[in-house]
Amino acid sequence: MSLRIAGVGWVTPLGRNVGSVWERLIHNEQATVETISDPVSPKTYNAFRVSNETLKDLPPHPRLRRASAISRFAAAAGLDALADAESKSRKIDMERLALVFAVSNGGVVYTKRFYHGVVESGAQSASPLLFPETVFNAPASHLAAILGIAGASYTLVGDGAVGLLAIQMATDLLESNALDACLVVAAEEADWLLCDAYHKWRLLKKEPPVELFCDPPRGMILSEGAGAIVVAREGTVQIDQIDAGGNFWQRDQAGAIVRQILHNLADKNACIVASANGTFIDLAERSAIEKEMSEAIVYGVKGTLGESVGASALWQAIVGSQALLTQSLPQQSRLHASVGSKDLPGNMAIVLSCGLNQQAAGLRLRI
Repeated sequence: MSLRIAGVGWVTPLGRNVGSVWERLIHNEQATVETISDPVSPKTYNAFRVSNETLKDLPPHPRLRRASAISRFAAAAGLDALADAESKSRKIDMERLALVFAVSNGGVVYTKRFYHGVVESGAQSASPLLFPETVFNAPASHLAAILGIAGASYTLVGDGAVGLLAIQMATDLLESNALDACLVVAAEEADWLLCDAYHKWRLLKKEPPVELFCDPPRGMILSEGAGAIVVAREGTVQIDQIDAGGNFWQRDQAGAIVRQILHNLADKNACIVASANGTFIDLAERSAIEKEMSEAIVYGVKGTLGESVGASALWQAIVGSQALLTQSLPQQSRLHASVGSKDLPGNMAIVLSCGLNQQAAGLRLRI
């Protein structure tokens, strides 16, 4: 079955509209970091945050009044993706639409507030209104209710590669003629607690810039936002092949599994959208690319937008789609410089996704 990307939605630290965010990337604009602090410690961290202005036109739905940031990000991206799909083809029947939500860290802000309430005031004083926002499938529940999706709704939890696995699940669901389309959404929110955890794991960089493909790696900066795509049978960009990859148990094993994924997806007419983020992932991807597609144009969007973890693979898929539609790629955060005709990505884009917690997968898009 030939499946395609029918619509996209993008909530990022550089904005929300796909076209304008893409133009800002092409012009090498950098997202602005925000300092995050917490009363429990004097330590501060930098993260790329989504501004309040970005979500100001969300519909006044009761579900969103007390929803966490991650749920609002997911709702905005999902609504935009459906609107984009309907503007290009026909109205989507919500009775024949499935939802797949991908996440890694979840609603950390609300989880922390709920926990603090229990610790400081006792279990009986913690607000039960906070608890539903601490579960991983809260954003999917909100989005399904807002859109009126009565069919299947799934939540996948993983690391940076979980978005590609969600796309794989969407293609599996659409094998049945009972569905017309599947909305795939991935989202994350940034919080001091997350920054502190990644700092303790020696993965975080204190200040920008995020320097990709350096040896030794110099660390990442967390970001937040969401990405969404509508997978359907009609659309300009084709989902050519998905490699579900696998798991690696040690960091030094990541290169081998990424190389195998790239070997399975490799094509001389493809550019590569890497998941390099300033950590060991960069060296694994660089090694695989040099062995399998050494002449390819390679771009890493996390050098500009930061590491959005669960949302990152969908961000990369959107970048790959935009590269094919516009026949352009940003110059900043490329593995090697390219000029002339090589500056165009060709008719295919490969998305490599290697996560921080031993997951790796790949996707090839075609136009």
